[in-house]
Amino acid sequence: MADVAGVLTMLVRQGATVAVAESLTGGLIGAAITSVSGSSRAFRGGVISYATDLKHELLGVPAELLAREGAVHPEVAAAMAAGVARLCGATYGLAVTGVAGPEPQDGRGVGTVHVAVCGPGGQISARELSLKGSRERIRVETVDEAVDLLAGVLKANKGEHSG
Repeated sequence: MADVAGVLTMLVRQGATVAVAESLTGGLIGAAITSVSGSSRAFRGGVISYATDLKHELLGVPAELLAREGAVHPEVAAAMAAGVARLCGATYGLAVTGVAGPEPQDGRGVGTVHVAVCGPGGQISARELSLKGSRERIRVETVDEAVDLLAGVLKANKGEHSG
């Protein structure tokens, strides 16, 4: 299980905030973050963009990219992360898009997930996952992997955003 409280502590220490853009997790990341007491000091909010058109309309993912690659693609995750950071006025945007099942989507198999963090200056860190198991297991593991990616980015940026 990801250390959500630790991530929030790092964000607060750095004077930073985070917003989330979720597709396959349907709000589970935001729920995990807000389950921690004091999360409002670093959590700005989020967008559940389950439908592909909302990724474009709300988060600014280029329509051409969605038409060419579909919603399950690393560039889509990166654009979602950048879009939610901008939309919510957050230091970091954390985004997930993928296929939880039971059927493949956009030619991508069940368990294909893309996670991205957009940091200050638009720097993108990303991870591609190939998860196994039930729909629920894929969704829960995606939350853990997303929080873990954000933790790694925060550790790497330690001290750069305080003040």
